[in-house]
Amino acid sequence: MAYRVKEIYYTLQGEGAHVGRPAVFCRFSGCNLWTGREEHRYRAICQFCDTDFVGTNGPGGGRFGAPAELARAVSATWPSSGWPSSGHARAEPYVVCTGGEPLLQLDAAAVDAFHEAGFSVGVETNGTCPAPAGLDWVCVSPKAGAALDLDHGNELKLVYPQEGAPPEAFEDLAFERFLLQPMDGPARDKNTVLAVEYCLAHPQWRLSLQTHKYLGIP
Repeated sequence: MAYRVKEIYYTLQGEGAHVGRPAVFCRFSGCNLWTGREEHRYRAICQFCDTDFVGTNGPGGGRFGAPAELARAVSATWPSSGWPSSGHARAEPYVVCTGGEPLLQLDAAAVDAFHEAGFSVGVETNGTCPAPAGLDWVCVSPKAGAALDLDHGNELKLVYPQEGAPPEAFEDLAFERFLLQPMDGPARDKNTVLAVEYCLAHPQWRLSLQTHKYLGIP
């Protein structure tokens, strides 16, 4: 299959359990909860999305006709000084497959190609699609009004508050970690206070902040 990718870039993971970890972000185009166009937002299932996932015109983006081609594009973004080598402590190369909704395109062949290129593979998904085999990290971010198909993984990261998606609706699912992330926007400060209060009252939940937005990095 051909993979449609909005952008590929190297940065620090800004949120979730891997916050601060150097990673290559591979942002796939398209989503099943919104077209990504503002004129269609009123009918989107996810009303608060703040990500541009339309087209293939971002940095490093394009159409990739084969898994190996996509893996080469990701590998080219990882710094040459960061590859593991004998006798030296180096970071394991890590790619985060995100979107849009990456599981509309990410398949086992692409995961295998990333592994062959030396990468550990993570995915950030809304959980409405099944995941391919071989993923090293699965982060599911549920959205109100969208049924979960992927109900297990390493990390459940819930944007909070969401009407129709209370944290207690997810806390019995088979995830290793449960994180609340304050919804961005004009009410971010208020939402942060609410998330902190909820985590303190329900200590199985941890707070996730979008540190990349505070730092001004991609």
